[in-house]
Amino acid sequence: MKRIRILLTLVCIGFAGLLLVSCARDKASVQEPADGPSTLDIRASDVADAVPRNEPLARYGNHSPYEVFGKKYNVLPSSEGYREQGIASWYGSKFHGRRTSSGEPYDMHLATAAHKSLPLPTYAEVTNLDNGKKVIVKINDRGPFKDDRLIDMSYGAALRLGMTGTGTARVDVRVIDVSGEPPAVTTVAFSAPVIPETDGTMLQAGAYGKREGAERLTGQLEQAGINPVSINDAGGLFRVWLGPYASQSEVESVVNQVIELGFERPHRVKR
Repeated sequence: MKRIRILLTLVCIGFAGLLLVSCARDKASVQEPADGPSTLDIRASDVADAVPRNEPLARYGNHSPYEVFGKKYNVLPSSEGYREQGIASWYGSKFHGRRTSSGEPYDMHLATAAHKSLPLPTYAEVTNLDNGKKVIVKINDRGPFKDDRLIDMSYGAALRLGMTGTGTARVDVRVIDVSGEPPAVTTVAFSAPVIPETDGTMLQAGAYGKREGAERLTGQLEQAGINPVSINDAGGLFRVWLGPYASQSEVESVVNQVIELGFERPHRVKR
């Protein structure tokens, strides 16, 4: 009987362990939704080329050097004459509607792209070397932060290149020179809504004993398109604050973005 009780105990422990692993996997899958295609019935012919324009540099996303996941990257002083071949990937529904590094909202149905070092914005012609398909994109975001990837295409641009099924493709990236074009007239500048500090929710992303640490985190968050970011000096403690944000949905969106970048979960600031 004693041996039977021991065996039953071991079986129960093993079963409980399996449940814990299963629950952990289920929880992880809920917290980290997978990226994917659009829910709309969109075809390659529905995606128009980006129209190259002579635009000023974006207010955000051009700080150099910047750091992501512990690695530093430098932004090129100019895109003139840039042409390179490498591996392209694509990103879609997981990031749809979020701000890009340049501050523009990401629309997965437009022909845009992300690049680690080209100035924002830059216009480029991307050619799939495996099938010859081409698309003109506006590069307005940073990434992909994998050593073997050259450029990250929007879902729409990936459709044009015929690479949504394969996930990646060998591409040629050729920058389009717009310096000879008349400067584009911007009628509405994109900026974060100005909300009085007392009316919104502030989040704290980190606190440092030296200002350099706070500035480094601030730069990383801004490069990822998270704004507004500020540094609060409280008696020698430099705290990185996000916001203010007017709604709970905006707060949750920012918190999720910061976590996805690999940083600690921001917490609300008590004022």
